[in-house]
Amino acid sequence: MDKILEALVSSSHPLTVKRAIVKKVTEAAEKEVTEEQCQALYHLTTRLILLGEDAFQRQVGLQVQEAYARYHRDEFARFFSKEYVLGLLQQGYGSLDRRDPAILDFLHGSLRLLISCPAVLEMAPLLQTEVLRIICERPEPATCAKLATILTDFPQCVPREKAGVLFCQQLVRTFAYFHCPATEERELREYVTQVTRVSVLLQGIWKAEPATLLPSLQEVFAIISSTDPSFEPSIALASLVQHIPLQMITVLIKSLTTDQNVKDASMTQALCRMIDWLSWPLANHVDTWVIALLKGLAAVQKFTILIDVTLLKIEQVFNRLWYPIVRQGALVVLSHMLLSFQHSPEAFHLVVPHIVPLVKSLKNDGLPNSKTFLLQFAELVHCMMYQYSGFPDLYDSILESIKELPKPNEEKIKFVLNQSAWTSQSNSFASGLLKITGKSETGKTGLVNLGNTCYMNSIIQILFMATDFRRHVMSLHLNGSNTLMKKLQLLFAFLAHTQRAAYSPRSFLEVSRPPWFTAGSQQDCSEYLRFLLDRLHEEEKTLSALQVTSSKPEPATTSAETLQAATSQPVADMPTHPAPVAAKGDGRTLVERMFGGRLSTTIRCLQCHSLSEKEEPFTDLSLAFCPSMSKCHGPTDEHKSSSSVGPCQGAVNGGSESSEGSVKEGAGTGMERPVVEPTLSVPDLVDYFLAPEILENENCYFCERCASLQRAKKVMQVVMAPEYLILTLLRFSYDATCHVRRKILDNVGIPLHMSLPLRQHVPYVLSSVVVHSGMSSESGHYYSYGRNAKSSTATQEEMGCAGNKSMDWFLFNDSRVSFTNFESLQNVTSRFPKDTAYVLIYRKQEVSGQPGNSGPVVNGSRLSGEPPLQKELMDAITKDNKLFLQVRMLYL
Repeated sequence: MDKILEALVSSSHPLTVKRAIVKKVTEAAEKEVTEEQCQALYHLTTRLILLGEDAFQRQVGLQVQEAYARYHRDEFARFFSKEYVLGLLQQGYGSLDRRDPAILDFLHGSLRLLISCPAVLEMAPLLQTEVLRIICERPEPATCAKLATILTDFPQCVPREKAGVLFCQQLVRTFAYFHCPATEERELREYVTQVTRVSVLLQGIWKAEPATLLPSLQEVFAIISSTDPSFEPSIALASLVQHIPLQMITVLIKSLTTDQNVKDASMTQALCRMIDWLSWPLANHVDTWVIALLKGLAAVQKFTILIDVTLLKIEQVFNRLWYPIVRQGALVVLSHMLLSFQHSPEAFHLVVPHIVPLVKSLKNDGLPNSKTFLLQFAELVHCMMYQYSGFPDLYDSILESIKELPKPNEEKIKFVLNQSAWTSQSNSFASGLLKITGKSETGKTGLVNLGNTCYMNSIIQILFMATDFRRHVMSLHLNGSNTLMKKLQLLFAFLAHTQRAAYSPRSFLEVSRPPWFTAGSQQDCSEYLRFLLDRLHEEEKTLSALQVTSSKPEPATTSAETLQAATSQPVADMPTHPAPVAAKGDGRTLVERMFGGRLSTTIRCLQCHSLSEKEEPFTDLSLAFCPSMSKCHGPTDEHKSSSSVGPCQGAVNGGSESSEGSVKEGAGTGMERPVVEPTLSVPDLVDYFLAPEILENENCYFCERCASLQRAKKVMQVVMAPEYLILTLLRFSYDATCHVRRKILDNVGIPLHMSLPLRQHVPYVLSSVVVHSGMSSESGHYYSYGRNAKSSTATQEEMGCAGNKSMDWFLFNDSRVSFTNFESLQNVTSRFPKDTAYVLIYRKQEVSGQPGNSGPVVNGSRLSGEPPLQKELMDAITKDNKLFLQVRMLYL
């Protein structure tokens, strides 16, 4: 029979004839057949199944073998012996390698023919050993899938007890080698199916033998935490996660995060690879495990790992949002990463450039779930823009793209922001990215936020952009001194010449921070500015006094005592022979000559008409809002009266960059405000400041001539205009009912040009603006706008146009510096209602054709350009630039 069948399949007879004869052969299986004939047929059919030249031969082999095995099972059991199976698995068959999946297909088919035969049970121990050996050889996914099918149908062949634990561990290890080189969709689908089949086998073993689960998971972690650069485990490991019981998450994560033997580098690697698993198309619960590990690391304060992984992987997680099959899990992880990373906007700003394209795609893809997903995504984006307010250049296009989508109210935003924040949020977490990044295209240098120091950074940047003041500071000869002015000079030099994207002003912060400012806490930028200018002013006066007294025969201790009392600085920190720091032509300090003006206050008693006149210096004007002007919260009477003058007058507890979500505010601050055009402008506030005021009722004036309280008229006039006019808008009023300070959110128009009324109007042009972003005086963020202005003399072109090259505008936001324009500054409050101008600097203009100075004078010389860099400063910058370039090369 076997000879006839062999000759038939290789003959040239028509296919129909062949099939008819094969049918006769299979029907003959029901008749008596000798054992010798059966064995011969089994050998022939095995050869046809495994080595058949075409599909017909392989099909004939399967049909005939199945027919004869059904009717002659004992003979087939003797043919399919343990020795025969062992030979197939260890030596292969003919030209087939032992690893060929066809061998396993044949094994599976043969076992199915013996499914109720005792021979299967006898075969089980052999197969338990062999499948463990095969898995240890790291077979390909196709081979593993075939093996998984066999073991799923014949669970008695699965290794048991200790061998079972080892089998599961080795199978997990084999998963790590499941790499897919396929590019065609059909091949990819086949690969995913193969991996899924093997993972289902593991699930079945874990359920049947619970003792195998924990060692398997330990093996998973050992694989993904490997720091061996030559080995990258397959993402197919993600398919195992969905089969791990969720109730084990807490126990396992706590065990991993508290294990002292697990190094930070290994934990970082493991977390990164788990995040990579979000790309696996059919895995469930990956997001649950990733978030559990993130929370576990936060619980044990492994913030360095969290920061590194977030900055490294945030863009990859965002990119998963483009793929509907993994989109929802990726959004869950992205939300947690962004909402927990609240010490800095760095992570959110990495994904900001990708938001608008994704929104457009979601609007247009037509998928049924895209609209719901877009609503969830837009809510997250609103929360992040609220948390990291003060970046209008980054957020304007985003707002435009989601303007028609619902915006969560402030209470909802605060609730969301408070859900996932790490237990410690500190700006002391500094990533190394800024240290190795070169300057932005603007050529300007940012300032590193050292922990709620945006109040200082914004002030430093606007002083640096005050061209005449900067040139004066840079031209001073202060070699060998350790004064505050020297620290400012060094800081300005670094801002002008460093190669870094952002400079760390730590040393300047330490010497310039007011004594009552708590390190790391929220502070007011206008208060800091007044203190800084006052310190510089007093320091110069003291140094000038010492120069005068040094020529007189007075005891040295007198000068030292005077100096230390005036500067609140140790004598050892001061120069032994201070050099002159400013021109002494008019006896005024640099601060007075740059920012100093004089204000005359006249009070006329309305009873006896006597006059009281007083003239005082000022370095800034604090402008209150008239109650009729403000539509949000009217200022109290203290606003008008607080608009006094002097170096440290009118301080307001302004905002800082801390999270608003953690601040308890009074009722009403969560109110949504409509976007409106400005109804008042900076000149309106100046006019209100200088408007005559009637002193009456509780505010009556004590007239010395009348010797009693009388109604009086108070008039203030600017009698000397400063070179740089500093204006502070008093936006924070006290609510006596709720005992909180509220912010006045009125949109104030900011003109490029304005005039200050003296005997004749003095023209000014805008130099810079500090913006406070926030809803409260106890929270928020500062950033600033500044512009290049190359001459103190206004040209006709400049007077009429804000767009020429000499008037480029920049947006300074801590480490970030970007190009912007005057229109953006004018519209910032309209686009972002809680971003309001707070401190403004205008520079005095001397119109062409009129007498006046064309630039500042230092030691008899007029400055018309940037002064040359002094050797001491040049050496310090050169040294730092070399260090920066060396470090940068290590990362390239």
